[in-house]
Amino acid sequence: MKPNPSTSNDISFDDFQSQILQDYEIAVISRECSLLGRREVLSGKAKFGIFGDGKELPQLAMARAFQNGDFRSGYYRDQTFMMALGLLDAKEFFHGLYATTDLKQEPMSAGRQMGGHFMTHSINEDGSWKDLTKQKNSSADISCTAGQMPRLLGLAQASKIYRNLEEVDQTNFSNNGNEVAWGTIGNASTSEGHFFETLNAAGVMQVPMVISIWDDEYGISVPSEFHTTKGSISEALKGLQRDEDSLGFEILKVKGWDYTGLIHTFENASDIARENHVPVLIHVTELTQPQGHSTSGSHERYKSAERLQWERENDCNKRFREWILENNISTEAELKNLEREIKQKVRNSKKEAWAEFLRPHHESKKQLIQLLNSVAAKSSNRNFIEKIKNDLIAIEEPLKKDLASKSRKALHYLVGEEFQEKKQLQKWINDFLKNTQPKFSSHLYGENANVATNVETILPSYSNEGEEVDGRIILRDNFDVLFGKYPQAMVFGEDTGGIGDVNQGLEGLQKKYGELRIADTGIRETTIIGQGIGLAMRGLRPIAEIQYLDYILYALQTLSDDLATLLYRTVGKQKAPLIVRTRGHRLEGIWHSGSPMGGLIHLLRGMHILVPRNMTQAAGFYNTLMKSDEPALVIESLNGYRLKEKKPTNLGEFCTPIGKVETLKEGTDITLLSYGSTLRIVEKVAIELQEVGIDAEVIDAQSLLPFDLEHDVVKSLKKTNRLLIIDEDVPGGCSAYLLQEILEKQGGYQYLDSAPQTLAARAHRPAYASDGDYFSKPNAEDIFEKVYEIMNEVDPKSYPTLR
Repeated sequence: MKPNPSTSNDISFDDFQSQILQDYEIAVISRECSLLGRREVLSGKAKFGIFGDGKELPQLAMARAFQNGDFRSGYYRDQTFMMALGLLDAKEFFHGLYATTDLKQEPMSAGRQMGGHFMTHSINEDGSWKDLTKQKNSSADISCTAGQMPRLLGLAQASKIYRNLEEVDQTNFSNNGNEVAWGTIGNASTSEGHFFETLNAAGVMQVPMVISIWDDEYGISVPSEFHTTKGSISEALKGLQRDEDSLGFEILKVKGWDYTGLIHTFENASDIARENHVPVLIHVTELTQPQGHSTSGSHERYKSAERLQWERENDCNKRFREWILENNISTEAELKNLEREIKQKVRNSKKEAWAEFLRPHHESKKQLIQLLNSVAAKSSNRNFIEKIKNDLIAIEEPLKKDLASKSRKALHYLVGEEFQEKKQLQKWINDFLKNTQPKFSSHLYGENANVATNVETILPSYSNEGEEVDGRIILRDNFDVLFGKYPQAMVFGEDTGGIGDVNQGLEGLQKKYGELRIADTGIRETTIIGQGIGLAMRGLRPIAEIQYLDYILYALQTLSDDLATLLYRTVGKQKAPLIVRTRGHRLEGIWHSGSPMGGLIHLLRGMHILVPRNMTQAAGFYNTLMKSDEPALVIESLNGYRLKEKKPTNLGEFCTPIGKVETLKEGTDITLLSYGSTLRIVEKVAIELQEVGIDAEVIDAQSLLPFDLEHDVVKSLKKTNRLLIIDEDVPGGCSAYLLQEILEKQGGYQYLDSAPQTLAARAHRPAYASDGDYFSKPNAEDIFEKVYEIMNEVDPKSYPTLR
């Protein structure tokens, strides 16, 4: 059956009756999937299960109000909603549970996320956008509680942008801003800061958002009174209710087993949000958990007998069934017959999904057993290989890891032996790993032609006069060109609009481009990033500004778990080309001194991390990123805005390459690698070193993710045979990452005549003011003495001990 949701406005009784029975069928299918899904986990066929049982009815109502072009940002209990829209069937549900790695069979993530995490495909095979206005859209779920909320803000804001900015091309993305962003969340998760931050921001911004709270009165074992003031989120949030005198939220409340009440409530919410761009909160109460929170435990351990009995009596599917019978919409016999058919259908879907999951494994197992037979016959370690083969035969339902592990262990017993059958086994293993690994590792970064690393380098050009200006002027004027060139581009953040950011890199641009494109926000880093993710997922080109690098820690969960993983966890089917702009390096004081690059480069794999040494380089990075479609973090040097730089004549055109280093000074004795503001100190020290006969080569890393794709640092090592990495991160941070990249990935170890070294900051944060900076981070004297120490070891006569 292909669901065909429609509203109940102005339809005949026959149509309404048909709709009710269709909804009941979907509710029963979803429930049966939940029940069988739990059994599959407990039988060992799946690792973990968390299901939508007990939440079926409100999700059916939400599906009725959901229209083409709308977006969902939900959590892992919304299977009934996806089924009601025809975006998920029972077999696909089980493929998700089994983690099938075929995107055609498991279209939600090809097994990269656990079951219950849903999405739709926004991207064509070539990376271009689908027409999102002609389909019902779901942004890719994440498990983190309330983690879906920040992006919801941006998904809703996009409708406001499209409705109010005529110069922005809406093709494929909007119908005059009539789309609603629908969020779903469990009642316990509303305790998270992400929820409150999003709610406050939506109320301020007045965007078309509907948040549905599925309230079953528990957060795993903890009841609502321990989660929420007054034990009710709608009671706690009454201050947000809009009235005649002030803007705010519309707050609606409805019981989760009341079918007609749910239908009207969701239709009402849709109309309010869609027509007036007013955010709406729907508190759906009296829901149940028929199987408890998840497969990791039983709710009988923490719920009273009375509560369990109440849940049995008020199960939404049970109450829906009783209502159908009471209103003579169907008969007991008809419903029993329907339920029997559904149970059989779901069981068949489960069996088919499991068979399809195993089929390629069985085929590979058969091939591997034949190969092991062949090598065992020729090997002196026949008995050991026969045991591996027999162990493999005994695995009736093999996984990919079983095939990889057994085949590779067999090779251990073939060391020193050479025959054709061994070569065939080696080839089988290599081919198997080559074909299998991408199923788990592809699309961490873009794989289409318009990736950032493919953007052609264009150097800045200068007039003969070579006008020198403050670095901020170059940024400001370059942004001016970009906003004129890209109508879909916008920037927002704390103090970004009216004063043109705290360092005036956007000075005067709000007046020129308006408050929607150059916008101020509240102090709320997580939802600033969330705005950017949602806007970018709907075809806009946002730049989200985090005022200082330290403050990015507030948004780290959203950056790491949502933005950086989006392309990967959707296997390239969704993208969010968000540019995150911030400033840092060489700051003073404990709370404004952070250079947490080691943490960022590991937590934000999936994004580009760029560290320009000056504002010309930074402007070039923005130009490059606007030509591509990948997310990136650009960290400008805070102490560089007032430094003089030559102003390029090709603003908005020159492109700083991503993934390439730049050699600023050639030398023969030692390679010095650094980035950002510390690099300027290194450059000065290199001049001082020449006075004592040390000729240092200075290289600007400038792009940390990715780093030095052309291996230019190793080319330098071939000449200098010595390496020092200077970094203001803590010891073992970014400098250790760069060392691994150069020595292991690039093979630079073989060209060294001295031990490679790093010079990082102290393990603590700097104390206040210039003394704190000097005694906490690498200063000029530290760098000079470290280089001199390395050369002293090489030639103590020419470079006698300094101290």
